Amino acid sequence: QVQVMESGGGLVQAGESLRLSCTASRFGFDDAMGWFRQAPGKEREGVSCIARNGYNTYYADSVKGRFTISRDNAKNMMSLQMNSLKPEDTAMYYCAACKEWWLLVPPDGYNYWGQGTQVTVSS
Repeated sequence: QVQVMESGGGLVQAGESLRLSCTASRFGFDDAMGWFRQAPGKEREGVSCIARNGYNTYYADSVKGRFTISRDNAKNMMSLQMNSLKPEDTAMYYCAACKEWWLLVPPDGYNYWGQGTQVTVSS
């Protein structure tokens, strides 16, 4: 069973940056890992996924060019560097497995969500 813990969220102003971190047990068990977010009243959406090799990455159009995903398999860690934050980036952010590194969805039946970390961007 995979257990994850997210950290690094906070309250920032538009244009500022945050770096989210995720630690996971059995990190290498899942080939692709990624970040998802859920804003109040909205469905959870995929933000970015990264392949096990750490080189192949995929981003939602809304964050492309502003966010950078990375992972360190040796340390069982994954990060999301978020620059030029916008109010519409406000959401609870979760790390989880991705079905494939190019698909911003979790595997079928995935149920190993952590508590998430809140990101709030004020205008």
